[in-house]
Amino acid sequence: MSFKDLIFSKWKVLFVSELGNRLKEARLAKGLSLEELQEITKIQTRYLIGIEEGNFSMMPGNFYARAFIKQYAEAVDLPADDLFEEYKSEIPSSGNEEIPEKLSRVTSRKTMSEGGSKVLDILPKILITLLVIGVIAIIWYFVSKGGNNDTAADNENAQTEAKYGESETLKDTEKNEAKDENASEEQAADTATKEEEPAEEEETPKQEIKVGETSGSSTTYELKNADKFSIKLVSTGQTWVNMQNGKGYSFFQGILDKDGEESKTVDYSKETEAVLVIGNSSQTEVYVNDEKLDFAVSPSDSVRQDITIKYVKDSE
Repeated sequence: MSFKDLIFSKWKVLFVSELGNRLKEARLAKGLSLEELQEITKIQTRYLIGIEEGNFSMMPGNFYARAFIKQYAEAVDLPADDLFEEYKSEIPSSGNEEIPEKLSRVTSRKTMSEGGSKVLDILPKILITLLVIGVIAIIWYFVSKGGNNDTAADNENAQTEAKYGESETLKDTEKNEAKDENASEEQAADTATKEEEPAEEEETPKQEIKVGETSGSSTTYELKNADKFSIKLVSTGQTWVNMQNGKGYSFFQGILDKDGEESKTVDYSKETEAVLVIGNSSQTEVYVNDEKLDFAVSPSDSVRQDITIKYVKDSE
């Protein structure tokens, strides 16, 4: 090999490798591995590597090499026609490999012509068979038509008797249907009447506040049938109050004045009891769930009132 040929072959490999690098970069840009590209193009991995390395000698032939390059380019969204135009001097030429395809086409045409001649030989036989079938069908039609004319009168008589019998049956059926409709209407009316009757509403038990024990100025109450436990103290003049729970925790302690902070409300729903200390019961009103509580000990007998209200929940 001369020095010129050696330089030319090395330049050719380098140029085709640039085509392989371009295809490889496009594949990597799409995030495809060689195995995934094989699944898309149905080209074996070793041929894909050969394309990227510019090694077309390992291909089954130049025709397949060109076809594989085109499939590779389309799979990575590169214009195949532009690549073939740009690298047309380096990409293998298909040469005479298209001749077998042309020969196969000639063979196919020959086979088709032979098959066509066989069809022409059979065609007269098919036409004669169809003609015989048509004649038989015409004869059968006229024979069956004549038999139908003879039996037409008998059929009319039979239909008249059948209609008469059916008319009697229809009368009975209509009567039964009328009875069924009346019964259905009566049932529907009864059902509607029952539905219109208002359902008895279950009465919700009214909350109950009972006096338990009374000792001096101290009174114990029980609250039942209540789904919440809220206490409101309202001052009609001026009073000092302390609102605690059963554990001694004070929610509010101070003075209520009708000219200032007139009332105070505390939600005891999470507590089992409320302890109230009222300094001036004569000017204080107690409301349990918006129901006014009557003092068991008269404010005139004891100005100070110590009240304990036990909350008895439904589950208890």
